[in-house]
Amino acid sequence: MNPKFKRLLMRNETVLILAIVVFSFVIGSKSPEFFTLANLFDILRSSFVQLLFALGVLIVIISGGIDVSFPIVGIFAGYTAVVIMQKFELNGESLLIPIILAIVIGTLLGGVNAIAIAGFGIPTLIATLGTAGIFRGLMLTLIGSSFISDIPIALDQFSTADLVKFESATGTLVRLHVLVIPITIITILISLILSRTLFGRSVYALGGGVEPTRRLGISVKGTQTKIYLLAGALSGLAGIFYVSLQRKANPYDLAGSELDIIAAVVLGGASIMGGYGTVFGTVLGVLFINLIKNNLVLLGVSSSWQRAAVGALLVIGITLQAIGESRRNKRRRALSESEVESIE
Repeated sequence: MNPKFKRLLMRNETVLILAIVVFSFVIGSKSPEFFTLANLFDILRSSFVQLLFALGVLIVIISGGIDVSFPIVGIFAGYTAVVIMQKFELNGESLLIPIILAIVIGTLLGGVNAIAIAGFGIPTLIATLGTAGIFRGLMLTLIGSSFISDIPIALDQFSTADLVKFESATGTLVRLHVLVIPITIITILISLILSRTLFGRSVYALGGGVEPTRRLGISVKGTQTKIYLLAGALSGLAGIFYVSLQRKANPYDLAGSELDIIAAVVLGGASIMGGYGTVFGTVLGVLFINLIKNNLVLLGVSSSWQRAAVGALLVIGITLQAIGESRRNKRRRALSESEVESIE
């Protein structure tokens, strides 16, 4: 077999594509409606917010960190933006104002994570676990804990802003939300940032180790600060889009969704040890997790098993990464030993 073709087959993205295809055919055999355009658009709609969160998590994981505060940052930003709009009677017909508010709030909360991690050197998991609790407490105590159904009119109307809308031959309403455009643009931008910029190379270098990164002349604290500010901004944007699509602002939403997003990123090939990950793989991971969550019931599996299935996939993904890393280490040791023997 051609070595290049073999490497292509072994790539995580290729395996994930095959898994999506196989799973889709299994679901399609149980429910022919699965392969309709309406269902495809519904899957995309349910993936928009998760993908924004996942892009932020991807950057953090590539850098060798773990962020579990992003759902709370998202709902904090989305909910607080709505509260500010109402309290100060800002123009409810403007979609830009709540979006900017949410991005700014998310960035500020990401800055708190950056201070804890880059400033005080607290391990990322401990830092974000702590800030998640702090953010949630502050939101429920100072911002509000009540369900808001009358969100600003622009956010409410945006939930039904469709790029494509028509009725199929079977009478099914087919709708593709306009969010597909900004989400696609943001996804491409993140991919370019990671692959074509100095910051992107710094993120990958940081995932390879703090000391090697310093030896390369890269500011570790500066890179970490940018990472968590960007992750916060993406989470804030995801939070306001979530509020809009749900047509409500509930401060208790999104909490507990960390497992799904992290599983999607890891299944997409991002190394939990840091140093590797792709935007394309993350997109595939988000789609795969959504396929499983939304369609297990069609296979006769109770919806209560959804989180168990996602958790099992996360464990499998991390286990495969550990096995792969162990094999690579053995090959490196074998090569080193052979080089020593050849010198002797």
